[in-house]
Amino acid sequence: MDYQQRKQMERKRAEDFIASINAMQDPDIMYKVSHPITDLKDMMNQSVARYGADHVAFKQRFVKGEPFREITYGQTLNDMNALGTAMLARGLRDKRVAIIGDNCYQWASTYLAVTGGVGVVVPLDKELGASELEQLIIEAKCEAIFFTKKFLSIFTDMRERGETKLRMLVNLNAEAAADGVESWSALIAEGREKIAAGDRSYLDAEVYPDEMGVLLFTSGTTGIAKGVMLSQTNICCDLMSAPTLLDTNERDTFFSVLPIHHTYECTCGFLMPMYKGACIGYCEGLKYIQKNLQEIQPTFFLGVPLIFESLYKTIWKNIRKQGKEATVKKVMKLNKTTSKFGLNLNKLLLKDILKVFGGRMDMMIAGGAAIDPQILQFFRDLGIMALQGYGLTECAPMAALNQDLEPRNDSVGHVLPGMEVMIADKDEDGIGEICLKGPNVMLGYYHMPEETAKVIVDGWFHTGDLGYTDGPYIYITGRKKNVIITANGKNVFPEELEYYLGKSTLVSESMVWASQDADGQDAVIVATIKPDMEEVEAELGKEAAQDPKKVEALLWSMVDKVNANLPLFKKIRRINVRKEDFEKTTGKKIKRFVESNKQQ
Repeated sequence: MDYQQRKQMERKRAEDFIASINAMQDPDIMYKVSHPITDLKDMMNQSVARYGADHVAFKQRFVKGEPFREITYGQTLNDMNALGTAMLARGLRDKRVAIIGDNCYQWASTYLAVTGGVGVVVPLDKELGASELEQLIIEAKCEAIFFTKKFLSIFTDMRERGETKLRMLVNLNAEAAADGVESWSALIAEGREKIAAGDRSYLDAEVYPDEMGVLLFTSGTTGIAKGVMLSQTNICCDLMSAPTLLDTNERDTFFSVLPIHHTYECTCGFLMPMYKGACIGYCEGLKYIQKNLQEIQPTFFLGVPLIFESLYKTIWKNIRKQGKEATVKKVMKLNKTTSKFGLNLNKLLLKDILKVFGGRMDMMIAGGAAIDPQILQFFRDLGIMALQGYGLTECAPMAALNQDLEPRNDSVGHVLPGMEVMIADKDEDGIGEICLKGPNVMLGYYHMPEETAKVIVDGWFHTGDLGYTDGPYIYITGRKKNVIITANGKNVFPEELEYYLGKSTLVSESMVWASQDADGQDAVIVATIKPDMEEVEAELGKEAAQDPKKVEALLWSMVDKVNANLPLFKKIRRINVRKEDFEKTTGKKIKRFVESNKQQ
């Protein structure tokens, strides 16, 4: 089969995939407007044709103090083609190319260029130390790396030591090459010249979407990184299926704040907007969230629960300080009735609160961990649709998503059309391991055939998450490896108890774990709690809040209320009061099996 025949077969497969989704009678599959794409290069070419070369694709502040600059779809495609052409000229065809750094247009355009006909892209975690990065670069056999300027010394030192295959270093922020380090800008200029002179090596480069196109190293809560091999077909199937559950289009602006190397942000907050013709506004960092929301005025906000919980608490603290709690609650309650008749009182009476989000926010999606349904409901009561989805790196990452008209607060969502879900090894309550099957499931773990065989059995990917289903909707109760099993065989899900604790304003964060009783015969449920000291001071007074015994007594009074509604085997028996932040993964999940996280 020659290349053109292969591309025709891939096109037919994508068309059939869309047709099968459009034929579904499921009322939750509401937006049947996806178009077929075979790979990411095809996606970008189609997006420019569909939405226009002048349509804005990115907003970014390139220089501190200057306004946000707009970059069009046409420029993005031209930069991608120029960069890809320059990379091929430098001998990177079919090579592994790593990218690391802050979320930015340079990162995004490099990812598109590599996947569009160069080789395999290897996104790396910018929070990792030099030794860990070197280990991953060796393992992935990377020959080039594109990085933001703060990594310059790390990679020049690494190349000089000669332990890796790195031969080409590219600074994403430099205007010109210097000291053996290439410049992203200069490479694009070089590629443009080559294309103008008739070089079509990249424009005509063959892309094989069923082969490994992306190699991602997971940052698990256990600290053991696995290389997840994703094909472009995996990613494209997610891009075609997920927008059938919620509406996103070329009028939307996505707010990009989560680390772009994570599949959640990369697929949902970068590639999805590119597929749907939306714009991406890059946040300058977590401490700039509120400022950048005002400047970018986004409509879509993808975040992890930690970000939304922080916004929720900040909003309520400000409301209480102004003495407007009763008024706000009254308006929000009344708005539930009036909005049914097309009158949104929130926009009239709660303008100051909605301004926090830039004034145009329509959609907030939580992923990456469980979120308190009460927080989702609060944002919805404000008039912003808030819902949650479910994904894993191994699923590129989307597996389930709530639809945007009547989402279920306690569910992680409706399994994506084109996917199947099964609950394996159910207990008497119908809870078992969530297993998924579909075209977005990874090719496997890099150089780990035994590990791959453990998780992909007869085509079913065993997620390690425990839960149950109600029709196509998935409900998660906890992680298989986190379950605490008591002496009488009862299962305790730490996530459930953490959820109950988190409902108290006194708790900033918590981690529930199991110790042994004095005889070593049974599990003792322990909660390590980091209190919200502002709330503790409001409860005890500033002076009393300095007394550890009084703080612990206050937290115990809260824990006792939680315990009152729990069966004996689930009750929290011990608490540790923690002052320091928990050690977390870069995905902002607490590392459960790090001993220091259990301590005070």
